[in-house]
Amino acid sequence: MYISFSNTPKPADSKGAARGKRPGRRTVSSTVVTLGIVSMLTDISSESVTAILPLYVTGFLGLSTIAFGFLDGFYQGISALVRIAGGYTSDRLDQPKWVAFTGYALAAVARVGLLFASGFGALTAVISADRIGKGIRTAPRDAVITASSRPDSLGAAFGMHRMLDNIGAAIGPLLAFFILLLIPDGYGTIFVASLGFAVVGVTLLGLFVPNVRSRAKACAGKERLRLPSVAQPVSSAEASPPPLNDPQASKPRQPKFDWSVITAGPMRRVLAAAGILGLLTIGDGFIYLVLQTRGGFAAQWFPLMYVGTNIAFLALAIPLGRLADRVGRARVFVVGHAGLLGAYLVAVMPMADVAATILCLVLLGAFYAATDGVLAALAAQLTTPETRGTGIAAAQTVVALSRFASASGFGILWFLVGREIAMIVVAAMLLVAIPLIAWLLRAHLAAPTVADPQETEQTP
Repeated sequence: MYISFSNTPKPADSKGAARGKRPGRRTVSSTVVTLGIVSMLTDISSESVTAILPLYVTGFLGLSTIAFGFLDGFYQGISALVRIAGGYTSDRLDQPKWVAFTGYALAAVARVGLLFASGFGALTAVISADRIGKGIRTAPRDAVITASSRPDSLGAAFGMHRMLDNIGAAIGPLLAFFILLLIPDGYGTIFVASLGFAVVGVTLLGLFVPNVRSRAKACAGKERLRLPSVAQPVSSAEASPPPLNDPQASKPRQPKFDWSVITAGPMRRVLAAAGILGLLTIGDGFIYLVLQTRGGFAAQWFPLMYVGTNIAFLALAIPLGRLADRVGRARVFVVGHAGLLGAYLVAVMPMADVAATILCLVLLGAFYAATDGVLAALAAQLTTPETRGTGIAAAQTVVALSRFASASGFGILWFLVGREIAMIVVAAMLLVAIPLIAWLLRAHLAAPTVADPQETEQTP
């Protein structure tokens, strides 16, 4: 992949071959790479805490598993409450970088609270602040990625970002693992390291990421399209400036925010598909617990199974993102759930312990690589510059809420019928849902990735 070190995407031209670039080569701007590094540092910070949270809550603090279950559900679902608000604020202010900065900063402040939280209430408040920060920042950040990328390479851009993001998600648990290996009960050391990585990430965002604004960029594109060609005559009425006392001339036109872009048409089908598939996506922890019962391998390396999934994710994020740009994002999003279905089946099949564990981690990583950034790119493709942040946030909110409901429901199903039967039931439902969702999104499955006319310059 060629990485372009420019902050804004440039239209393709006929001179690309002369400069040594292969035709059709995807480019990823330096803004996307820098945001990926910010996310990598933030994920090192958050995932180092996530990896030890069960041990810290139940072992070090001595709280019950019921308390941990509440905290874990809170951790998964609280960000959904503010995702749309973050995206909507970003769209209305047209300041996506600074809305995202607010979310990153709030999560960093929450890391300070971890150094002092020692009870259930304090820990709940800290986790709430951290996850609310994540909910605020995600959609504006993805809006910056979209505005910094060519429309025909959004999948590659999100793939690059998610790859860097998941490098951090893999390093975080490893960092916590080695700190506890060297310092038993060294939870305070992990929290200090987590705070350090979060502060560096926020600083990098504030100083080095430009505030690429979707609305301003779209307006500039429209103005370029309205400019007359040099060969075209310009009338005197068109050439003359507007009267000085014209109130309309001094007042910039405010684009109207159109909710129907998100609640009707193609986006409505995408949101429905994401919600249905999210209800059949159980948490990774449940799959790891099923694997743990198979033998000693998964039990011994349980803390590092998150690392394995993230390594597979980061290895496949860019290839699957580029594939989505070529064959269609909806197609890759739907077919990617076959990886999740495979993980369910492998977890309960009579296979060797080591083989089942490794194959499960690879399938889960492939599933996330084919759906996480690809869904954001699909939502960006189907919305306007004025509604882009809100549209991405709406898709992420639907996924977060449906997965929270899925985790709760699967826990009850596990209790009633047992882990293997519960897994088989969900796998069977997902097997039926995948072709149904393919039918629901049939209009998008074969649709090629088309450049946004507002963001493409016309050639004379």
